[in-house]
Amino acid sequence: MAGRLTRTLRAIACCCAFTQNVQAASPAGPLAAVDLELVQAVDASGSVEPSEWRLELDGIAAAIRAPEVLTAIKAGRHGRIAIALMAWADATRQQDTSDWFVIDDAASADVFAGIVERFPRRVHGGTGIGSAIAEAIRTMRIAPFEADRQIVDVSGDGSETPVREEAAILLPSAIAMADAFGVTVNGLAITVQEHDLDRYYAAKVVTGPGHFVIKANDYPDYRQAIREKLLRELAPDVSERTLGNRVHLASGSTP
Repeated sequence: MAGRLTRTLRAIACCCAFTQNVQAASPAGPLAAVDLELVQAVDASGSVEPSEWRLELDGIAAAIRAPEVLTAIKAGRHGRIAIALMAWADATRQQDTSDWFVIDDAASADVFAGIVERFPRRVHGGTGIGSAIAEAIRTMRIAPFEADRQIVDVSGDGSETPVREEAAILLPSAIAMADAFGVTVNGLAITVQEHDLDRYYAAKVVTGPGHFVIKANDYPDYRQAIREKLLRELAPDVSERTLGNRVHLASGSTP
């Protein structure tokens, strides 16, 4: 009980700090309307080999360029989304996030895909999933957009690494922050090292309206999994048959 109270109080404090930062950094004037704000948070921790890091980036870039993904983007009410890439690793270090990009046609999709393909790996260390989610939420709160939905896409190959530093934001506090701000967290579990990682993600990582987990059996499988994940997020009513048995609907989510 004491531990839960401490996590709750820490989450409240983080939310208050985030709100203060947002008020200070919010731009003047009207915000650009988009159907979705999406932070693509990709694992750069020590368990990810250089070749696996390249497969992650190439998979995201290919998914963004896929014609069916662009069709899904243009089918939205505003016909555009805002997207940013985050490389995340150790909870005690700052995560590395790109600028925001608006995708509304093939040309803008290709620009963002090119940024993803060339994104440097500047973070290393442990598996700080909670810290990554918290930073993604902060990034959304200061973004110059008015979005119908906000989603953090977390992909990784391991469970969260325990840390001793009190300043680190771990998963329970990060999930409380996501719930407080109405942000959906979805997961892509790469089960090459932890074969039940998709169940861990379903129990510990995902939250919010329509949240779900998709499993990639290994890094080469990531390319197809991330495309299917994007399609489901862009068109939440997509048939589960389209995704096969890869999708894991977590408790509280909707098909």
